[in-house]
Amino acid sequence: MDRLIAVVLFDRVDLLDVTGPAEVFSLAERVMDGPSGYRVVLAAPTMDPVTTSAGVRMLPDLTFDELSTHAIDTLIVPGAVESGDGTEIRAVADPAVVHWVRVLASGAGRVASVCVGAHILAAAGLLDGKRATTHWSTAAQLAAEYPAIRVDADPIFIRDENVWTGAGLSACLDLSLALLADDFGEEVALRVARELVVYLKRPSGQSQFSVRLDVVSPTRRVEEIRHYITRNLARPLTVADLAAQVCVSERQLTRIFKQELGTTPATYLESARVEVARHRLETTDDTLDRIAAACGFNTIDTLTRAFRRRLGTTAAEYRNRFRIT
Repeated sequence: MDRLIAVVLFDRVDLLDVTGPAEVFSLAERVMDGPSGYRVVLAAPTMDPVTTSAGVRMLPDLTFDELSTHAIDTLIVPGAVESGDGTEIRAVADPAVVHWVRVLASGAGRVASVCVGAHILAAAGLLDGKRATTHWSTAAQLAAEYPAIRVDADPIFIRDENVWTGAGLSACLDLSLALLADDFGEEVALRVARELVVYLKRPSGQSQFSVRLDVVSPTRRVEEIRHYITRNLARPLTVADLAAQVCVSERQLTRIFKQELGTTPATYLESARVEVARHRLETTDDTLDRIAAACGFNTIDTLTRAFRRRLGTTAAEYRNRFRIT
């Protein structure tokens, strides 16, 4: 059975978004007893070389117009970002590319976005009413610009009917392995994962990679509390302690946090402690009990439960994966 895998190309596309899936599907042929039927092609607006975000140039196999005459098994849509003032990263969706993705998707068996390619699917109307993911850094942008989409920033990939969306960059491997498993079963996907030296299924989601404390509060009062939390993490802080710092009731403080940060004081406090613990796990040799005490968790068990709630993993597992040696 012929399975045409078409990867969309355009200027400034993320290089790994293109090459990662292609590598997974090509390895399938190596590990299978028989032919996979996969044929990977790169399609672009014209046959001119495409310059990726990494500066590497790629040659298309055919144009979008030519691809539209083929039976597409899987259409893979990678993404691209732009930097505004040097700090904010935003996903971009070229209208011409969006148009062709809409056209090509109408005749494809499956459609899959890689990383911020979800923004292109969204602009094409392919995610309306669906649950979807994207890179954690642009999930808020996706949710704000397309309220009809149920954005979930944590999963590595999401399948909603015949539309698949993947998380950030290297998650293109996870997504492609899932597509492969959908075609030939998990045993084949596992063999390819072994060839790539990656997990077939990661232990947890994207939240373990994202930084959730970068919200800038619009008022001095909440900023004062945030700084107080940072300076006193090791202390057994309570919501009553925080409220007393700005001379408001606990109920009023909770209302202020909900309005300005979209969370509760207790949840923010735990997130702040987890964030500092993450940094210590990555950069120091401190024992878990020492880190727990320094961050206000007091016990390893409390630290572990907080990590499971916030990051979907344990402190020990997090250190094993992200320790900077």
